[in-house]
Amino acid sequence: MATRYQYETSPRKLEPNIRKEKKKQNIKVVKDLPKQDVKLSKEQKIKHKRATLLVIAIFVVLFTISYRNTRINEKFNEIQNLKTELSSLQKENEQLQVTIENSLNLSNIEKQAKEKLGMQRLSNKQTVYVNLPKKDYIESATEKIEISNSNDKNWFQKFIDKIFNR
Repeated sequence: MATRYQYETSPRKLEPNIRKEKKKQNIKVVKDLPKQDVKLSKEQKIKHKRATLLVIAIFVVLFTISYRNTRINEKFNEIQNLKTELSSLQKENEQLQVTIENSLNLSNIEKQAKEKLGMQRLSNKQTVYVNLPKKDYIESATEKIEISNSNDKNWFQKFIDKIFNR
């Protein structure tokens, strides 16, 4: 056999190791062996249950935090959308107010009345004066009016009033 140290530049050739091959041939894999029932003590079962409950509790806490954060994000986005809608409506409202103020100008009203409706200003020839006498035409009331509160009377008083026609 060759020594461990080699002083040449070319690598040495590996010789197969016969001993290792013999060991591999002797090993047989046994399948279908029945599993042994491993009995756990009560303390180990309790520790196992506590660990699973702890994992479930951590999962529930993380799930609720995640759900809460998604709800917060949804509400935040909804608020942002409503704010943008509000600002656009306010801008539109301001623009409409400006157009209303511009259209309320008397010269604009007169111009639109002349152009669209064909109206014209009155001339002195179209003015008609009416003379009214200075006598007052209001007549005074001749009948006596009584105001009675029938709501203040009870049912017996109303019945008596109907019988005697008061």
